[in-house]
Amino acid sequence: MQRILALGYALVAYLIFFATFLWLIAFMADVAIFPTTVNDAVNGTPLVTALTVNVALIALFGLQHSVMARPKFKAAWTRVVSPAVERAFYCLASAICLVLLFAFWHPIAGTVWSVENETARMGIWGMFLLGWTILFIATWLISHFELFGVAQAWRHARGLPTPEQTFRTPLLYRWVRHPIYSGFLLAFWATPDMTYGHLLLAIGFSVYIFIGIAHEERDLLAHFGEQYGDYRRRVGSVVPGLGRRA
Repeated sequence: MQRILALGYALVAYLIFFATFLWLIAFMADVAIFPTTVNDAVNGTPLVTALTVNVALIALFGLQHSVMARPKFKAAWTRVVSPAVERAFYCLASAICLVLLFAFWHPIAGTVWSVENETARMGIWGMFLLGWTILFIATWLISHFELFGVAQAWRHARGLPTPEQTFRTPLLYRWVRHPIYSGFLLAFWATPDMTYGHLLLAIGFSVYIFIGIAHEERDLLAHFGEQYGDYRRRVGSVVPGLGRRA
């Protein structure tokens, strides 16, 4: 029964995260199919308050997303919860932090740029969708359900062993080391109407992404050693050919 409950929890956490992820896409696109968007949330707030709250919300997500992914935290956390649901807890915590950001985000008036040409606008929206598509494909290339904690709970429910982690570079990973982050960056910045609020969110998440990459690559080097070191020397970070490290 305990194993079935763990699998059920992982599935619920996955569905919540997936719904939150769809909200993130709509939030960035300023499409009001969910309660709030980047330009239509809590209004009438002084600029200093809006900046403080928004930066704190971005920092909260960044801290949670980065700290809970570190091996030392995982080792300590799995003494409290089963390793079968550790990743599911991580995804649920990420979803909660995103929902808090959506709920308490303060739009900031003013426009950095606004593209009027309809053909250009369609092209930019195409890049926006391309970013999310790259991100989604990249999750499947490295095992989508492993990434979101369902595979771990499934193996636990079936009594199957955890497979050995191997170093692979399928498709997009042959061109960039972090295609998931490449997709995020493209989606965050590709907008025909860049408001100051959207700009703050794009900058904040971009800063987090590059900080996260530094921590993630340190862990990957510790785990895979020279195999990852050679990969890092040959392949760009988030743009093909750029960000190769000695």
